[in-house]
Amino acid sequence: MFQVGEMIVCDHNGVCRVLDVMEMPKLRKGVLYYELEPVYSKGSRIYAPVDSEKLVMRRVSTAKEVEELLDEIPHIETIWIANEKKREEQYKEVARRYDCREWVKIIKTVHMRKRSRSLEGKKITYIDEKYMKLAEENLYGEISIPLKIERNRVGEYIRNRIGSKEE
Repeated sequence: MFQVGEMIVCDHNGVCRVLDVMEMPKLRKGVLYYELEPVYSKGSRIYAPVDSEKLVMRRVSTAKEVEELLDEIPHIETIWIANEKKREEQYKEVARRYDCREWVKIIKTVHMRKRSRSLEGKKITYIDEKYMKLAEENLYGEISIPLKIERNRVGEYIRNRIGSKEE
């Protein structure tokens, strides 16, 4: 069980702070709920059952885990599926896990597709763009917490970090 004050990732809500753990008799008697505040949506409140099997809830990655992930980025596989429909299904499946490594897969895949399509004189597809934005928001939102970097500076931090490793 998460403790009050802890930072967690809660499914499609992203990074949240645990504000309270309480019973909500009007909803379900005898069931404990987390009261969560999404970090990037101040003032919002989410109530999630402590024992939910439907929601992905996990602790935010530590700084050490993030640094290890950043070291692995050059070696993380992409999702290279030519069929648009099947690739979208794979993006959806990967996105449902709310896992940093999976977000990296999507971002790397879309960057490669973007380069490839650009050489053909084509633009990125709507689906690629949609999942790229989702992956960046989730990955950067989580990474910003343990590294104490503003979310909008995380992409630059990653590029610089990876660039320095490849030299």
